[in-house]
Amino acid sequence: MTLLRDFSPDPVPPAPPGPSPARRRGLRATALVAASVLAAGLLGAVVGGGGTATAGAVGAGSYTETRPPGTLLPKGCGAISTDPRTFVTADAPSGAIPTNDWWSSLIWKRNNCAGSEILHAHPLAFKAENNGLGLSYTTTPAISGTATGVGEFHYPYGEDVRVGMPGLSAPVVKAAGWSDWTVTADWSDGSRTMRATIGHGLPFSYYTVSGGTAQLTATATPTVWRNSGATIGFTVNGHDYVAYAPAGATWTVNGAGISSTLAGKGYFSVAVLPGGGDRAALADTYARYAHAHVTGTRMSYAYDPSAGTVRTTYAFTTTPREGSETKTVVALYPHQWRSLTGATPITPTYVSARGAMRVLTGVPSFTTSMRFTGVLPEVPAVGDSSGADLSTVTGYLNAEQGNPEGVSGTDTYWAGKGLGRAARIAEIADQLGQTSVRDAALTAMRNRLTNWLTAGSGETGQLFYYDRNWGTLIGYPASYGSDEDLNDHHFHYGYFIAAAATLAKFDPGWADDSRYGGMVDLLIRDANNYDRADSRFPYLRDFDIYAGHDWASGLAPFFAGNNQESSSEGMNFANALIQWGQATGDTAVRDAGVYLWTTQSAAISEYWFDVYDQNFPAAFGHKTVGMVWGDGGAYATWFSAAPEMIQGINMLPITGGHLYLGDFPEYVKANYAELVTNKGGPPTVWQDIIWEFLALGDGEQALRNFRANSGFTSEEGESKAHTFHWIRNLAALGTVDTTVTANHPLAKVFVKNGVRTYVASNITARPLTVTFSNGTTLAVPAGKTATSGAYTWSGGNATGGGTVPTGPPPTTTPTPTPTTASPTPTTASPTPTTASPTPTSASPSPTSTGSPLTPVRYLRSGGGLDGTAGTAGTVNVAAATGNSDGTPTNPQVFTATGLTGTYTGGATTFDLAVDAGIAVGNGVQIRVSYDLTGDGSVERVETYRYFATDPIPGAERYRQSQGLLSSTGTLGDLSGGTVRVEVWNAIGGAPTILGVGNASTVTLPYGS
Repeated sequence: MTLLRDFSPDPVPPAPPGPSPARRRGLRATALVAASVLAAGLLGAVVGGGGTATAGAVGAGSYTETRPPGTLLPKGCGAISTDPRTFVTADAPSGAIPTNDWWSSLIWKRNNCAGSEILHAHPLAFKAENNGLGLSYTTTPAISGTATGVGEFHYPYGEDVRVGMPGLSAPVVKAAGWSDWTVTADWSDGSRTMRATIGHGLPFSYYTVSGGTAQLTATATPTVWRNSGATIGFTVNGHDYVAYAPAGATWTVNGAGISSTLAGKGYFSVAVLPGGGDRAALADTYARYAHAHVTGTRMSYAYDPSAGTVRTTYAFTTTPREGSETKTVVALYPHQWRSLTGATPITPTYVSARGAMRVLTGVPSFTTSMRFTGVLPEVPAVGDSSGADLSTVTGYLNAEQGNPEGVSGTDTYWAGKGLGRAARIAEIADQLGQTSVRDAALTAMRNRLTNWLTAGSGETGQLFYYDRNWGTLIGYPASYGSDEDLNDHHFHYGYFIAAAATLAKFDPGWADDSRYGGMVDLLIRDANNYDRADSRFPYLRDFDIYAGHDWASGLAPFFAGNNQESSSEGMNFANALIQWGQATGDTAVRDAGVYLWTTQSAAISEYWFDVYDQNFPAAFGHKTVGMVWGDGGAYATWFSAAPEMIQGINMLPITGGHLYLGDFPEYVKANYAELVTNKGGPPTVWQDIIWEFLALGDGEQALRNFRANSGFTSEEGESKAHTFHWIRNLAALGTVDTTVTANHPLAKVFVKNGVRTYVASNITARPLTVTFSNGTTLAVPAGKTATSGAYTWSGGNATGGGTVPTGPPPTTTPTPTPTTASPTPTTASPTPTTASPTPTSASPSPTSTGSPLTPVRYLRSGGGLDGTAGTAGTVNVAAATGNSDGTPTNPQVFTATGLTGTYTGGATTFDLAVDAGIAVGNGVQIRVSYDLTGDGSVERVETYRYFATDPIPGAERYRQSQGLLSSTGTLGDLSGGTVRVEVWNAIGGAPTILGVGNASTVTLPYGS
């Protein structure tokens, strides 16, 4: 396949990362001047030398610009690695290109090389094709599944009209520009050009054309209800549209086609109207703003600690194509209109996948004001700091001293989970005076973080790589598409930053920019760059500014748009910024965290939990979703159909930054009740996560649950010490009181039986007085968390600093990869609810092969694993029955026997053609087993992480680059040996088609 490239000069790539000149470190700024000068000197060869170096020093830390062997980068059209600027115009903005957005598939062309996947902007959805832009306004949801099982709702794209030009046939649609929540697409075929600007909350789409006229093609014969001069109003599929041409122009209707010469002026706009109102009057109102084309958008926020508020302004830049009007029409999401100030929406409202969108007309901007209710490093030990409960939690803490990170993997996600676990243990141990446990946890965290934040000479793993083309910092080993698809950076890196914040409180020197603070700052900037002046990374990469929440998929290659499963891991990132900024005195980072945390907590309440019971379709039947999609939501996960995991994935990790989960205590209890109903009884997995969530609504019940069954298996990021501490203390404190705020970010108020407890944490070396919005004050000693009201308690020693042991040098020995299901793959679609075909039941026929050994083995129909290709064909891999991650279930088996060969020292590779059709939520998995002598004793087993297939018909390539999930034994020479390959579905409710004959291969690391 030939890639269509833009051969115009690309902008100069950004300089490699280093300490930002704008970065300040609060009270330590003066002391760091000399260190900053030194760091700048060290970076001179990298930045000043034109970026020719292969690694960059950032204080004592470093990253590499040499990609480790065997690792992956993002891929574009046809799964071929591309420069991301292949699909942008020469006049597009310079700097790092945004990813993880609602419109990312326009640039990142995984399935549609000419145009885009569906772009769910709301209230409209769009699809770019080579002959124009499709418009859809879907008002009726498609609902599948059951009220007690996996289910989903979508407002699927159904094209009403396509906007283009007669004869337009652009070989590729490019991005010509973007702003905070808009994008401009460009069509050019050599004689005709068209540009269209679309965006979140815009009822209008805006067009400029040259070399031709405007052509609107409806998918059904339109009913024209107005055709007066430059304005035409028409209805298609029950939806009302209005097209506005320049003054002096007219519209001509011919069957399904509507056209205009535009009086030779080359611009027009098309608006969709909300149903249920006076469409003629609305058309007139919209006409006032139809030629004030929106050409840019920009968000600004301000955190006011004294008022405990975050004010966010959403501003529009317009270009008047005629007249002098500069204001516009905009539709607001529920999380916006509930907190709107200084404006009044009109009626009627738009239908959207997020609920009713209310309309403002004639505005240049609008502003929201939200209450920031505070976060804590950890809940205070008001209930387990004495007596039998102190003995209980101390016993749990002592049991963790030898391995505070638990089962911690080598990739960025699982290493992060281990860091998060250790950080919770360190915080609790410090509160309770268990200094040896605290120090063990801090030492483990320091070693792990220092290793990852240093790219040593010759090092190939547990490091960060900076790619200038993509403007991203990728941690290798990567996982769940964090490399190839740029998925989940906020999920993974949030754990690193949160752990670094805890370490910074006890070892502030480690966090200096002269040591490892600069590298932590780069992780922040990669996932959600808070500095608009920094062109090395896109601004707020993972955060959708208008939608108010993160997106997990980097490329959004789905019919349903982009998606996010674990909103709570997104909040873990936001909380990490607050904690890190507070610990280091960096108010810019802290305030960015407060903005993200406050905005997203409101969005989660609306779109994941629907706490007001207004946004989910009435027939959906669930009180929560596991995943939010661009066009809807799903009571499902990527990895499990268990209610505990579907609901729990939006609860973990439980930290002092996740108290927003308790903002609506009655909803907490309703959410838990649904889980018990859907489960048919109490939780049997992830009990810790579920009970910790329940404690935010009913702490006493959660504590009873724990005491009655404390022998459960902890979730990988949890520990018994933290679970007991959290539940025990919330049972004492009661529920979150959101009516009272504080002038300090690390503060929270709880209420039980009408009596409040005020809590604040002081991580500085000076006493602090916190003032709450009701006039209550709380004196907090240096390095302590203190409470007043129902409980008076003070504990902690956060300013210990130099008393914490340095510990041994960071180890580079990999720790075992967890073998349990991970909650965060984000590159497939929700679990389908249709019945799957019966899998083939033919028994595999092992193929005996003699010498010489052929390393490349072809998966053959009938179960052979041959050294020669066969006739192209397919076999069905049966649908999963529950979660079979890591355990072959109803597999297709391929076997080769009598193999003799010399082990080359390499690794197994494979390349499988897999296709789940339009099924959503499938994940296919492979295991390769080696019996070196053919005696029935297997010496080596390799199980690879599953591959999440997309819901687009056509084969995808599943390769070993997904990474090992687990392995046992070692390889050696084959002497009459047997190799067995098993392929099965780990997740999903539909079969997967596996290409055989000549389509799928496994390459053995052997020579003849």
